Amino acid sequence: MTTAEHTELIRRFADDFTALQEAVLSQVHGVRAPETAAVLEHASLVGPVTVVLAHADVLARGAVRRAELSAQPPERLRRLRAHARRVRRARSQAETRYREERARRPGRRSRPVAPLEWRVARTAFTPSFDAALRQELRARGLPDGTPQAPESDLAQWAWHRKTAGGELPAPVRELRECDDDTFVAALLRDAREEENPYLPHDAVVERWNRQARVAQAWGRYAIGRAERDVLARPLSARRTRLDALDDAYQDSAVLAARSREALLLVTDLHDRMRAGVTTGPFAELVAQCRAAALARFTGAEPAAWRGVRELAARHRADCPEQADGCPRCHHALAAVLAADAPPAGTDEDGDDELTAAGIPADADRYALLADLPDTAVVAVADAAVGDESARCGYGWAAEDGTTGHGDSFAAGSGEAEVIGVCTAALSLLERHGHAPVVLLCDSTEAVGVVDAALRSGTAAAGHRTLLFPESRQLLGALVRHRHRVQVRWLKGHIGHDLNETADALARLALRRATGRISSAAARKEETRLLRSLDSGAGRLPAAA
Repeated sequence: MTTAEHTELIRRFADDFTALQEAVLSQVHGVRAPETAAVLEHASLVGPVTVVLAHADVLARGAVRRAELSAQPPERLRRLRAHARRVRRARSQAETRYREERARRPGRRSRPVAPLEWRVARTAFTPSFDAALRQELRARGLPDGTPQAPESDLAQWAWHRKTAGGELPAPVRELRECDDDTFVAALLRDAREEENPYLPHDAVVERWNRQARVAQAWGRYAIGRAERDVLARPLSARRTRLDALDDAYQDSAVLAARSREALLLVTDLHDRMRAGVTTGPFAELVAQCRAAALARFTGAEPAAWRGVRELAARHRADCPEQADGCPRCHHALAAVLAADAPPAGTDEDGDDELTAAGIPADADRYALLADLPDTAVVAVADAAVGDESARCGYGWAAEDGTTGHGDSFAAGSGEAEVIGVCTAALSLLERHGHAPVVLLCDSTEAVGVVDAALRSGTAAAGHRTLLFPESRQLLGALVRHRHRVQVRWLKGHIGHDLNETADALARLALRRATGRISSAAARKEETRLLRSLDSGAGRLPAAA
């Protein structure tokens, strides 16, 4: 292949998604032509290869799932699973290579290292140093929004100043100004109907990257609903529903590819923004802000600054990286300065405190129950989530011997755990009249969400974690009983009967919901689990 032909093939693969995917999949199966293999190694295609493999990975898993649900011959199912494994392995390798290639970019390696004293002071005395930095930025009329200023905020500010000369196209303005739900709906249309050419615009690509995960969750939600419809029908009547499942996987594959594309674009944008503040006049401005903020800090905290200087001077005497500015040493030095400070989360007597959500500051303590009234009903809830769809299973077990399990839809483990907590609590509230109900859960995210909703009296407190209507409706129902319910953190998987039973029931519920175990086998497994619970104490100790 001549140099011109090589360049033309690179250009073709960069512009033609289908051609690139065909070439990549041929390489995955070991049937590529030598000249194609050389082209695929080109640095400009490292990112696009991860995009096509993200798409192929979802489609491969979808093909396996359809075969499982349509009783395909074992040999065909084995071939599909082998293909899916190869694609998944190739995807992992491609993403590793992309990270390595990105780390070698000149702009990332040439970023100047701030003085050691500056980095130690900022790390060890973050609140004081950030206050000094914000004062300096305000005095200069510069942005002061986050503790990362001036690097991050000034990069944004500089970039917006540079690009503000032209009027944004109307579709870009609409994408910038709409609410999150409308933006996610635009991402779903982009995947399911027609590609939106305005998403890659610098003004909205960061938002696209942030919201892509939400759009992907809705793609898995569609897969879960289609999968449920398939399983509700006998094998002989599944064809139409299997076609709908295929469509859901196709949409999800596009969402995965577009999400990866958004990440590549926003990474490139950040590299360009960083270059804008590490060279030229903005680099000088950053240096001036750093020096002035350091002067303000030393004036406000002279003893702290003296400690920083003395420690840095002693460190430089022996550090082998001194010539490079000790680029990785400031964290260890800051830890030395912070060693004499009282540990966070203790009162004057040194007793452990609880966070607002009932999570012990000491992670070795699995739950605090000694303060509960004797009439309290205590239960443990747990959940399990699938890899390919939004289906989830939940289970719970109570000290009074009652248990429960079921399935729903969740965008992640936190949402699934909230579903388990809410379902268990609502069931026990109905069963036990006016008795208080305490739910234990090993997910700090779920405990925080439910506790915030109970304290505030509104389910809106959990909307950042709860994406789907099923979980939001359950939390809304639970909030109406907020004065009778508590939720607390429980350290998981350390041998407690109720916790282990809840976990096993959740996994059983997920297997049954996804058709990986028959109803008869599920009933036998449930009976075995309950007998195992009955044979134990079935009760949690009051405290560890």
